[in-house]
Amino acid sequence: MADKVIDIWGRCLRIIRDNVHDASYKTFFEPIIPIDLNGQILTIQVPSAFVYEHLEENYIDLLRKTIRKEIGPDAKLEYSVVMQNESVNGQESVTMKMPGKENTKVSNKPVSLPIEKKNINPFIIPGIKKLHIDPQLNEIYSFENFIEGECNRLARAAGYAIATNQAGSSAFNPLFIYGGSGLGKTHLSQAIGIEIKKNFPEKTVLYVTAHKFQTQYTDAELNGNRNDFINFYQIIDVLIIDDVHEFAGKEGTQNVFFQIFNHLHQSGKQLIITSDKPPIEMQGLEQRLLSRFKWGLAADIQIPDFETRVKILKHKIYNSGIELSEEIIEYIASHLTTTIRDLEGAMVSLLAQSTLNKKEITLELAKQIVDKFVKNTKREISIDYIQKVVCDYFDMPVDVLKSKTRKREIVQARQIAMYFAKTMTKSSLTSIGSQIGGKDHATVLHSCKTVNNLLETDKRFKLYIDEIEKKLKL
Repeated sequence: MADKVIDIWGRCLRIIRDNVHDASYKTFFEPIIPIDLNGQILTIQVPSAFVYEHLEENYIDLLRKTIRKEIGPDAKLEYSVVMQNESVNGQESVTMKMPGKENTKVSNKPVSLPIEKKNINPFIIPGIKKLHIDPQLNEIYSFENFIEGECNRLARAAGYAIATNQAGSSAFNPLFIYGGSGLGKTHLSQAIGIEIKKNFPEKTVLYVTAHKFQTQYTDAELNGNRNDFINFYQIIDVLIIDDVHEFAGKEGTQNVFFQIFNHLHQSGKQLIITSDKPPIEMQGLEQRLLSRFKWGLAADIQIPDFETRVKILKHKIYNSGIELSEEIIEYIASHLTTTIRDLEGAMVSLLAQSTLNKKEITLELAKQIVDKFVKNTKREISIDYIQKVVCDYFDMPVDVLKSKTRKREIVQARQIAMYFAKTMTKSSLTSIGSQIGGKDHATVLHSCKTVNNLLETDKRFKLYIDEIEKKLKL
């Protein structure tokens, strides 16, 4: 029985981990100990009344849905809360039940357990009509506001061709738009959707981020509405999925998206997909899915050149109703060279200084704003970039680092890359592992512990880490 309880709770934790932040998972879920399974009643031990109350207030729905998925539709959860008893030297266990309408006492304070709420699933609205589906498009992201340049000409031309012709009938299906963060992928993908709705109002267009799609899918699985979820997405004429690279390591989400992709493509429906890298460089996604991303056109959006940056600034200035000299515009364009987002941020700061503080926009003010903006803007470090820097340092190809070889020097370089990916990015352990050699989260955790141990005991190894860290922060 003990092994069965541990196995069931382990499966529950895998679902929970994908739906909460890492810090919350470590604080509130890792300390939980599964104790017993009596019929469909699972008993877990939590370390304090505070943890119990936090779980009840913030994660009751997730817990309820998870245990019912793993145990059965009538599954219930009992808590064994470890509490300090002032009359006894030691601890005693107090059992509290969930869900239900009764009250339970914790330290003599009544705690009203939440009454179960009926979850209205948006995918099973009776008599749903396609025209009533909100496309989730922001009208600001139109073609009129998208500045064309050498950096994005192919992607824009392909998108406009799709938007002005019968959706799904072009050879650009799917249209796969890729490029770094802040270069305009979201803007262009939504512009295509807006233009299609304008030219073909009868078409059902839907924009959704990969993260939201994954969250909806998980919720549908927990509620037993998987088929409704799939059926909903299969009625879409133009599906826009933003940041598809976030599907990395999420096998269930990839499987359901594969089904939806096949149905839409075979039905002549248009798919528009964005990612931070081309299909050939993506890690953690199934090959069958990556091969379908290559069926249509993959078009990149690059860092804007100087002329494009100037045009972007002039467009923003015109929409703001102010005037700036060519000297100021060119200064900003020549010093903020990485992303469109940086240009927009600097312009907002400049306008704020001018309007709120009633300062004249001079070249000197522009220099102050740009200097502060550049100083305070941290460059986003990707896992791919970390792997490249580590491999350059140890003079080895990236492919070797990602391979399955167990040579000591390769394993150590791989562990270092995982260590920096964990400390310098917001990626989950699962995502890091999938991108660095296709490893699981346990391997990443072990690698990070190994690096930390060597940092304390091996001076030469610490020198490696310090030098690589300096290169990453350049």
